[in-house]
Amino acid sequence: MSLSSSLLLTVLLSLGGLGSAAKNSSRGAYSLQDNYDSSSFFKGFDFFSAADPTNGFVKYHSAVDANAKSLAGYSSNAIYLGADSQTKTPAKPGRDSTRVVSKKSYTKGLFVADIAHAPENACGVWPAFWSVGPNWPNSGEIDIFEGVNSAKANTMTLHTGSGCSFKQGDCKGNQGCGANSTDTQTFGTGFNAIGGGSYAMEWTSQAIKVWFFPRTAGMPQDVASGKPDPSAWPAPMIEFSGSGCDIDSHFKDHQLVFNTAFCGDWAGKVWSQDAVCSKLAPTCEEYVANNPAAFKNAYWLINSVKVFSQGGGANNQTGSYATKRGGLIKSRHFRN
Repeated sequence: MSLSSSLLLTVLLSLGGLGSAAKNSSRGAYSLQDNYDSSSFFKGFDFFSAADPTNGFVKYHSAVDANAKSLAGYSSNAIYLGADSQTKTPAKPGRDSTRVVSKKSYTKGLFVADIAHAPENACGVWPAFWSVGPNWPNSGEIDIFEGVNSAKANTMTLHTGSGCSFKQGDCKGNQGCGANSTDTQTFGTGFNAIGGGSYAMEWTSQAIKVWFFPRTAGMPQDVASGKPDPSAWPAPMIEFSGSGCDIDSHFKDHQLVFNTAFCGDWAGKVWSQDAVCSKLAPTCEEYVANNPAAFKNAYWLINSVKVFSQGGGANNQTGSYATKRGGLIKSRHFRN
């Protein structure tokens, strides 16, 4: 899917798979707290423009620069976040791209992202939609949508400090704990072929769960009604629960993040292990630098991100990376 010619490059610069039908434990219906759509997204998210914390071959830009370089704006009434697909051999730090971070921080809740297009699986690309807390990894990280290089399905991972384990493994540090989906509609080219879909993440004291609802199947009706009740939904793609981790002490004050990186601590590190990508160039950086056209579909089209709270169980506060973390998140994802 190519970017529509109707792209409106006017960023608001006033920035201040489906499983069985078994029910899942929950505390009842939620209420809408925040809705980030085309009318409000750029008011609720900051652009991150510091050096890439994951050591990628990528240069992130401020809102002004992203707008000037046609890397951010609107298309088909959706939020567009893109990457450069024109420049050959860009100077370090690397290929131009975008990374945005919610101004608000959240502790628990239900988060639903309606995504029409995500960066396609391509050698060198590392897209992600995730949440993260301060003092990484001690306040936790939840990777909802993520993958690298030629991967055809989604990876869901938690990262925490010590003392947190689920059946998916020990969640400590860069390796984290999680699982890969086997459904090729959940990521990359397969995701875009069906018009995308919605990812939902429920975070309670008892569990962290992730669902994917393909565009072809649609969201549960209770989401459209504004009173979603995950206890009535099909089984999630993944559930992190059990006595091995006190969720409340390992996950708090998360900001939401969308970004598209290149190479770095995951995509670059596993380059030689990827049978498809390793044939194209000796290194990830060499390939990304010399093949700009390979990244013409490395962009996001986001219809909305909705945050639902329940009985005061989700709390939020204003903040940003610049004020909370000096503009940086610690390095992550040293995966084998």
